[in-house]
Order: sequence, then C-alpha cells, then structure tokens
Amino acid sequence: MTRVVALIDGEHYPPVVRFALASLSHEYQVDAAVFIGGTEKVDLERGLDTYGVPVVTAGTPEQAIRDAIERYEPNALVDLSDEPVVSSADRFRLASVALSLGVDYRGADFSFTPPRARLTTATPALGLIGTGKRVGKTAISGYVARALTEAGRDICVLAMGRGGPAEPELIHGEKVKLTTADLLELARQGKHASSDNYEDAVMSRVTTVGCRRCGGGMAGETFFSNVPEGARLADSLGKELVILEGSGAAIPPAHADANILVIGAGRGVSYVRDYFGPYRLGLADLVIIATAEEPVASPADVAEIRRAVDELAPGMPCIATTFRPCPVEPVEGRRVFFATTAPAEVLPKLAQHLEEAYRCTVVGTSPHLSNRARLREDMAAAHGEYDLLLTELKAAAIDVVAQVGDETGIPTVMCDNVPIPLDAGVDLSSAVVEAAGKAIERGMARRT
Repeated sequence: MTRVVALIDGEHYPPVVRFALASLSHEYQVDAAVFIGGTEKVDLERGLDTYGVPVVTAGTPEQAIRDAIERYEPNALVDLSDEPVVSSADRFRLASVALSLGVDYRGADFSFTPPRARLTTATPALGLIGTGKRVGKTAISGYVARALTEAGRDICVLAMGRGGPAEPELIHGEKVKLTTADLLELARQGKHASSDNYEDAVMSRVTTVGCRRCGGGMAGETFFSNVPEGARLADSLGKELVILEGSGAAIPPAHADANILVIGAGRGVSYVRDYFGPYRLGLADLVIIATAEEPVASPADVAEIRRAVDELAPGMPCIATTFRPCPVEPVEGRRVFFATTAPAEVLPKLAQHLEEAYRCTVVGTSPHLSNRARLREDMAAAHGEYDLLLTELKAAAIDVVAQVGDETGIPTVMCDNVPIPLDAGVDLSSAVVEAAGKAIERGMARRT
C-alpha cells in the first residue's frame, strides 16, 4: 500500500480532519500528518493528539514537511488543507519541497510528480538545468565542458533538445572538427544542424551524445525522449563524468549526482520564487545567473534574484554573469553581419565588443536567429554591405544564415557566447570544477 503523510490545518474542525484521515486510510497507509497552520477550529493549547496519527510541526510548513519526509519516508504527501491557510502560491512552494525530496504532492484536484531518473549511469553525472528557454544554458554548458577539460577531467556531454536526433548520436568532438560545410551537409540530410549537441561539439571540442525530447511538464518532466538510450551510450564510453544538459526548463530523465542551475536574469525573480523555481533551486549545487546586466536586468533586479536564492537555499554558491560573443575563427578586418538570439536591446553592446576585441566592423545585426522570416529580412536589408557572416550555432544558423552564405559565396563563421563573471574576484571556473567534484564524489560513493 502507498505510504503517505497528510497535510492538515486548524481551519478544519478536528473531527472532520480525523474523518478524512480515516477515509484516506482505505486507499493509503497514512503514517503521519503535518500541521501547517490555522487556529480557528483547533485548540492548540490542548495539543494535536486528537487526529489519530502522529502529527509533525516545525517553525515553518516547509521545515515540517522536510522533517516528516525524513522521518516517515512516504511515497506522497496528500494535502487536506485549504484556503486561507494555503494559497495556490503556497502550495507550489510546499510541492517544491516534496518534489525535491522525490515525493509526490497530491490534492483534491491536482497531482505533482517529481521528474523520474529513468536511468542511473555507473559514470558520475553533473546536471545542467535551467529555469526556462533562452537563459544561456547551452553557452554555459560549453563553458563548463571547457573548464573541466582544462582541469584535466575526462568528460562527455549528453545534450537533450527539441531538435535532437531520432537515435542518440555520438560525436567525438575532440577528434573531429565540424566545419560550416559539414553542418550544411547535415542540414541537407534533414538533420537539425544547430542542435545543442552540435554546438557543444563545435564550441568545446568534447565528446557529445545528442538526444531529443518532446513536451515538458511544470516540474521539468519530459513527455517523450530518447535520453535513457543516450545515457547508456554515454555510460559505455568510460568517461570520468557525464554532463547532462537540459532543454529549456525540462530536466534530463537520468540521475544527476550534482546540478548547476542557470537562471535568466531578464526573466525576473518570479522564476526563482514562484511555481517550481524553488524545486529547481532545491536540486542545485551551484547557481549561475545569466545575462545579469543592463539593459536586460538592472542591478536591483539581480540583487532581488540573489536575495531569493539566499532565502530559499541559504549558503548556495551564486554567481552573476553576462555573455560576450567569441568567434571561433579570425574575423579581423572583415565587414561582419552578426546573427544572434540575444535581445535586440543588447545588440549595440555585443557589436561594440566584437569590434573592439576582434578588430572587425559590424555592418549589420539581427536578434532574430529564432525567427526565420525576420532573419531573412534583416540579412536582405544588409546585403552588399558585409563580406562575412557571423552567427551563434542556434535555431536558423545553418539552414538560413550559412545557406545564404553558401549561395552567395560569403563565408560563415560560428560564434560562441562566453560567460563573464560580473563580481570582482569571482572565479567561475573554480566554482564549476568544485560542482563537478561533488558530482564525481557522490557518483563514486553510490557505486561503492
């Protein structure tokens, strides 16, 4: 029988709660209840022994839930409380605690289930997850892969994407250098040649395994994916560490021994505080706030996100960063058209960086790399002014940008996005190596 702990409150008359618990016991093994607040219909001075099951209390409902889960190890929490003790927002916070501890959270007309690790690899695994799409997760993944390789770690990256291959695809990026011509040929074969696994292989020159997924739940579960098959392939490579790269807000359905969480600063603090932001934060061992500069996010916005992280996960390492474009080939002296998924308002800053750091002249830009029609319009408007195309390896980079370059005889150069810490004296590379070290230590411990 499924073991559960019930959530109860003092706004329900105790005999009614006892009746509900007895009814619940026909279907579940009710081990205990967590009292989460309310005083209208219960005499707290007389104690809580009237409910017929052990009752757990603590300074906050969240802590009481943690204590109850640790003590009774239930399969699920069943919420018998209601307004005004808990609002919908409160329930998401309570559910986040339960899900982060691997426990279902159920109510009268809802049920939340934590994403299941459908496969656990023998190889230690480091998850890289995000609060949503376009938060810079793949760019961070590339940086993580390079930092760990430079630190002497033997790694591979398993990338899960909406455009991934039908069968897990292995690319030995450390041996094979994929060119623009190679990616164009892949696109002509019907493959999504801008998928995350290609970006990881091109930008980081590491072994990658490409996978696909479709659909994403509120807590990060995927409807369909071939990640378990890809994880088995990655596990067979004899690597020291597998990086499990998420897709949007979806979490790879494979066990991660440690996690890095990427938060998009421009999305605001609600992606941390609300819904299942606290759940994702509860999985993390390191938080990276991405694009944490104006005009995307003000210092006040970033400070609010930091406070939320510190309140929900005290002591969590949290590093604010921004991105700067880095061409993978020389562009000095060229007249460049730059295509990106970055917001339009940051384009002047990115173009200035390219001109100052790489001695090129940016004659045209487009923030519409993920909108093919508008991207073509931007390229047509600048036609004749540029002699080199520079693009991030995302969205329409190959089937539009590189294709136009191929048709017009204009070379296309890929561009990486490098995260830059915004706090003086902060070493992002060391923080990444430390998080990977935790994953390896925990992975080796579970193997023994």
